[in-house]
Amino acid sequence: MDAPTPERTGGAWTDAAAKQTTRKRDPRVDVLRGLALLMIFIDHIPRNAPAAFTLHNLGFSDAAEIFVLLAGYSSMVAYGGMFRRSGVPTTLLRIAKRCLRIYLFQAGLLIATLLIVRAWMNMTGLVPRFGVKPLLEMGLWQGMLRGLSLNALPNYLDILPLYIILLALFPLVYLGIARGMWGALALSATLWIAANVDHQLNLPNAAAVDDGWYFNPFAWQFLFVIGACLAVAVRNGGGYLPRIPVLTVAAACFLAFSFFQAGSWGEWGLPDLRPLAMDQPDKGHVAPLRLINIVALAYLLFSTPAIRALSEKPFLRAAEACGKHSLEIFAAGCLAALIGRILYRTFEPLWWLQILVNASGLALMLGLGLYFDARARRRAARTETA
Repeated sequence: MDAPTPERTGGAWTDAAAKQTTRKRDPRVDVLRGLALLMIFIDHIPRNAPAAFTLHNLGFSDAAEIFVLLAGYSSMVAYGGMFRRSGVPTTLLRIAKRCLRIYLFQAGLLIATLLIVRAWMNMTGLVPRFGVKPLLEMGLWQGMLRGLSLNALPNYLDILPLYIILLALFPLVYLGIARGMWGALALSATLWIAANVDHQLNLPNAAAVDDGWYFNPFAWQFLFVIGACLAVAVRNGGGYLPRIPVLTVAAACFLAFSFFQAGSWGEWGLPDLRPLAMDQPDKGHVAPLRLINIVALAYLLFSTPAIRALSEKPFLRAAEACGKHSLEIFAAGCLAALIGRILYRTFEPLWWLQILVNASGLALMLGLGLYFDARARRRAARTETA
């Protein structure tokens, strides 16, 4: 049986639009995702000087929100039209294979991290302060088994499990959007509100003090759904969101407020310019200010033609390549950040060591992105000539 389609339901993703999407990728999505991955690497190393200038110090939200929002966007682009073109069984199988691939990357990262940290502990006598520390305290093999079962998610290795759940739920998200975008958003928003009101609404995590996933999937699903709806709106708008002056001004004003409120003025050696005395909004449940921040940013990015033109510039090609091969680049960044954390913990974050760690990690990620992209182009060329 075919899935509901916009022609039948008044939904949002036409088959013609889906076919057009497969011909040409949106460079904005890949560039933004690539830049988010680079920032995640930098942010995953505590006491890392460049982290003072990544997104989480320039507003309420950070690279994680971009990653999840674009995961919803990419899921709609990749699988939205596939339900009609290839049928439900084929599309569900494709999604299942992708979920399995993400899980295998998560398992590989977890095992590698545990073994590397255990070897470092044996060599230096030092112990980690967080990250996989709770798993190692359970015992190497017990911690590994609980981590592989997603029952214990350590810091820095907890976003891919969220991605697995959200992608597995995408068929329901697509069905809801096809039946009515605003209804799907309302239902998703209700679940997000419930997770923010009752923090017990979460999945268990034996590696966390509060016994819950840091990225609460009941809250973060709202960003994923917003991303899927964003893909629909952008496609129906000819590649852009409608440029409404009132919304543009409102979004820009909120982002300016969030910059002054969240800026690391002390780390920058500047006077504190925060207009209000308030704590940073909760990340684990995507607090309202964080949600508004990422939505405002997404609106400006996808409604401004100059952003698309900028994303097509050659100097961003390496970042775009990272975004196209996000799973591999994320894994490389996680391992590079792990080595950085170990080096900082062992020798302290001396200035020359910070330069070495950040330069080598970023070069590794960008180089791998270009390598994977070139390999994909060669495969595509061989397919066309076959």
